[in-house]
Amino acid sequence: MGGRGFAVYVHVPFCASRCGYCDFNTYTASELGGGASRDEYADTVLRELELAAKVIQPGRVDTVFVGGGTPTLLTAKDLGRILEGIDRTWGLTAGAEVTTEANPESVDVAYLSDLKTAGFTRISLGMQSSAEHVLRVLDRKHTAGRAPQAAQEARQAGFEHVNLDLIYGTPGETPDDFARSLRTVVDAGVDHVSAYALIVEDGTRMATRMRRGELPYPSDDVAADRYLAAEEALTAAGFQWYEVSNWAKSGGECRHNLLYWTGADWWGLGPGAHSHVGGVRWWNVKHPSAYANRLNDGVSPGHGRELLTDEDRHVEDVMLRVRLREGIGLDRVDPGGAARALGDGLLDPAAYAAGRLVLTLRGRLLADAVIRDLV
Repeated sequence: MGGRGFAVYVHVPFCASRCGYCDFNTYTASELGGGASRDEYADTVLRELELAAKVIQPGRVDTVFVGGGTPTLLTAKDLGRILEGIDRTWGLTAGAEVTTEANPESVDVAYLSDLKTAGFTRISLGMQSSAEHVLRVLDRKHTAGRAPQAAQEARQAGFEHVNLDLIYGTPGETPDDFARSLRTVVDAGVDHVSAYALIVEDGTRMATRMRRGELPYPSDDVAADRYLAAEEALTAAGFQWYEVSNWAKSGGECRHNLLYWTGADWWGLGPGAHSHVGGVRWWNVKHPSAYANRLNDGVSPGHGRELLTDEDRHVEDVMLRVRLREGIGLDRVDPGGAARALGDGLLDPAAYAAGRLVLTLRGRLLADAVIRDLV
């Protein structure tokens, strides 16, 4: 195993309803068909873990992240059983970070207390917006006030680390709507905020509505304005950016994501989950029924794999590290591209003089273009 640490991701594919912008590997009850039971899901994941233990023994697990879907559609007891299985199989380090995502309407104080007792240390709540009309466009089911309320309940339950997710640039969202959303996350007392520009993926209900002319397409200029508003409001409230789309108070950074972004190894459990160990990437079959059936038959759920070349790994390393506040060594990137980015005001001159490439605020707005120039 690499020296950076080892992470485990657990994918829970269940959702109560499908959001119009979502293209994740998730399923509502009507989409599942037979063979994939929510009640038996923890046992299925534990069967995959047994097979994984025969493949690698990382020596320790530094972070666990349960994502989805809506992981909190499983009982807290089942999520705890999965965590126990990971600890029993591979060993959680002392002070391991253990995160679950949650929809605000899927948790209450009792459930959150049970999660904390089970060993979870961090929770990430999907808020998206504090404006009811924006939530309706996104097909979100919770009311505007529920996410900050759930964040405060998580703090009451003993969670030190709580994240709220925002999406900006939704059709119909005004500057005032987004300013209110930012005030709401700050007032909720969380120590981490993620804010992402709306991306419209092919095949989603929102993409269909835009193609029909029912909704306007997102605007890059609006997205840039929203990003600047987020940076200003969150910095003023004591948050600091540490990745282009993520801000945290001191010590609140998501260690699991930092392991991804710095090229660590991880194993992904669950349907469609991706893994990466030692330059080999592989992924599981996508549908929960196929995943469950394979494991019930004692067969690996692996569907495909690729061996990353040194060049692949270098390109990915640059793409991810450039987005981080600590940046990347200039010796790792194309010198001509770096010099052009510096001249365009996209890189921090002091960091550049010290041999590191670090994005300025303008550089963060144009991060994708900078990265293209550096590889």
